[in-house]
Amino acid sequence: MKSNYIKGLLLLITLCLHFSVFAQQKRPNVVWITTEDNSANWYRLYNPKHGAPMPNVEKLAENGLVFNHAYSNAPVCSAARSTIISGVYAPKTGVHFHRPQEKVHMPKGLKMFPKYLREAGYYTTNNSKQDYNFTKQEVKGVWDESSKKATFRNRKPNQPFFHVQNFMDTHESKLFGPLNKNVENISNAENVDLFPYHPDTKLFRKKYAQYISLNHHVDKRIGSIVKQLEEDGLLEDTFIFHYGDHGGVLPGGKGYAHNDGLQVAMVVYVPENWKHLVPAPKGSRIDGFVEFIDLSATVLNLAGLPIPEQIDGKPFLGKGVTLEDLNQRDEAFGYADRFDEKYDMVRFLRKGKYSYWRSYQPFNFDGLHNFYRYKQPAFKEWRDLAQKGKLQDVQSAFYRPRLPEQLYDLEKDPHEINNLANDPSYKSVLLEMRSIMQKRVKGLPDLSFLPEPSFLKLSSGDGVAFGKENQIRINKLVDIADLQLLPFKKAKKGIQKALESKDAMERYWALINLSTYGQEASSFYKIAKEMALSDADLLVRTRAVEFLGLTGATDPKSLILSVLDQCKDPVETNFILNTVVLLVDAKGMEIDLQTLNNAHWAKFEGLVPLRVKYLKTRIKKNS
Repeated sequence: MKSNYIKGLLLLITLCLHFSVFAQQKRPNVVWITTEDNSANWYRLYNPKHGAPMPNVEKLAENGLVFNHAYSNAPVCSAARSTIISGVYAPKTGVHFHRPQEKVHMPKGLKMFPKYLREAGYYTTNNSKQDYNFTKQEVKGVWDESSKKATFRNRKPNQPFFHVQNFMDTHESKLFGPLNKNVENISNAENVDLFPYHPDTKLFRKKYAQYISLNHHVDKRIGSIVKQLEEDGLLEDTFIFHYGDHGGVLPGGKGYAHNDGLQVAMVVYVPENWKHLVPAPKGSRIDGFVEFIDLSATVLNLAGLPIPEQIDGKPFLGKGVTLEDLNQRDEAFGYADRFDEKYDMVRFLRKGKYSYWRSYQPFNFDGLHNFYRYKQPAFKEWRDLAQKGKLQDVQSAFYRPRLPEQLYDLEKDPHEINNLANDPSYKSVLLEMRSIMQKRVKGLPDLSFLPEPSFLKLSSGDGVAFGKENQIRINKLVDIADLQLLPFKKAKKGIQKALESKDAMERYWALINLSTYGQEASSFYKIAKEMALSDADLLVRTRAVEFLGLTGATDPKSLILSVLDQCKDPVETNFILNTVVLLVDAKGMEIDLQTLNNAHWAKFEGLVPLRVKYLKTRIKKNS
């Protein structure tokens, strides 16, 4: 009798174990919880003294991993999200401009990564922001549902899921006005820690405090998603990633390839049933660098799926990832190009404790007018103070031309204000960073070495294929652009050769170099005037006018209006208007209002009206 009882008990235990294993999911769930415009600076996890208390995120960290060096590859949402969803660097595909004037295609043979999850049986949901710069065709079949009602709760029983939850509470628009009444005010403006490049005013302090309160508020919403998972008994089968969609949010962060615009919080909750897929104990802080480019590869690896060879990123969790390998990663790469209607071209590199900015058009100062940015009261005040000459040197740098290269020691200078590029004791570091950057942009190859209007006309929207076909040409343009890193006497011969080239883009970059050197390049005034009047390429003529206008060699107004009068393409027109606004903001050039009203290009939709409206405002203000 006793023997039969023991046998029965053993059988029951065996059956329980069998069904327990059978019931356990074969693949883990993954949830991403993102907040907008939110750099690591604003979190108590990263800034213990002045960051926002976020108890729900901190609880995830206690039961997971905190990545001390996590980076968005772009400092603005559409370029950052396009990088994430494709797993390919944006300047390689052509999705690096925010937002697209014409959408482009995914690389041939590559799908947006959630589609691979869906094909493997995952329920894929997105609530709800996409903001991809790819065509609508590329998004078909990616999500089971993408809407404000999308939830993992609609899946089939025991179906693994991938869910993205995006919260807008910390978006820059939340600083356009006062703190919303439903947000608890937890911060004292007198106690905030201002970044050194911001003016110390009541308004800036108020907006700092407001943003800390917004982070505390969004933490409650993050907690509500975690609670749903807990209530559904899913917590120990679900990896929860929390990160900001890029840096920000106050002026000088979002939109700029600086550390404050790119470094984000990254916290990953580790479920008990899948902790074997993580290379460090719960509660660890990881020093190795991770980037948005790595997110797609990481999720596919956690799901046990193959990583397509076209994906540029590397997994930082999952099978095959060791802590030793992870902590050896010490580089991050970033890019900033067109930001709404404002053009620029900056590349960012972090290696170890150093950051390096490569400004390819350094005369395009950061504070150049941008319609949406200047809705923010702090932005307006910053510009007003700069125009009145009421800022310290560090604070006014945002409104001055940059140097082509900037180098910072982030351990000593976390907000990048003390440029070491010209310090002889850092020459070896500078040369190493320069070399890595050159290899990066050539290796992509970086499509920004052809201006956006030219890229869109020539590429048929397939950036990767176009880059491969034109890699030799693009790499030659990189070399021409890098002439601006030499003393003018050494660069002069190369610039002369490029100005005489049959390739319009070589002439284009030669003229950008002349604007970088400024009046030091006065020996080229004659040829620049000829090119401004008669070059076959309108963008080359624009760069010639820009050089002449920035250096005061001639009154550029009639020359630039002549170029605009011949321009029939809205993308090209907006590009040229960036030079008009630069000459207005930097040099006080005045554009005749009647001419603007009668111009055929003033009827274009999209970004062009934003520039026209600003120019009319400037004329009215000065009249």
